[in-house]
Amino acid sequence: MITPAYVRTMAAYNSEMNRRLYAAASRLSDAERKRDRNAFWGSLHNTLVHILWGDGQWMSRFDGWERPTTPIKQSDHMLEDWAELRAAREKADNDISRWAQKVDDKWLDEDLVWFSGAAQREIRAPKRLLVTHFFNHQTHHRGQAHALITGAGQQTGDTDLFLVVPEMIA
Repeated sequence: MITPAYVRTMAAYNSEMNRRLYAAASRLSDAERKRDRNAFWGSLHNTLVHILWGDGQWMSRFDGWERPTTPIKQSDHMLEDWAELRAAREKADNDISRWAQKVDDKWLDEDLVWFSGAAQREIRAPKRLLVTHFFNHQTHHRGQAHALITGAGQQTGDTDLFLVVPEMIA
């Protein structure tokens, strides 16, 4: 399904897209970032917070990060301050990139077992599938954030993977 090279490519894509989204979002006022735009998580700010929350949940399982204690239904309010959110995002992206450098086929071949609060049961699943889900979750919600940013009149530049990660162009 996926390889260590895929994990590193997606970590690079994650980092670059977050850099672009946060740069564009920083050109908006705090009120504009927090304005309810009828998105799944309400506002741009809440959507970005939820992405960070999800990354924290998965990385607590993948790399021993401290697990967010905020429940999923309140995940969009885990951080209210823009500067704090932005700093936490940058740290998370750096830590995800460091983790991606260590991922190897042996680790990817293992299953992960954890208790899912969302499913209210223990789950066992292949790490390759879960890492794919991790990056898919980021991309899904970043797409929502991108739509909110463009709707607010800001641009992020290209979002296509093959344009964003130059190593993909051969």
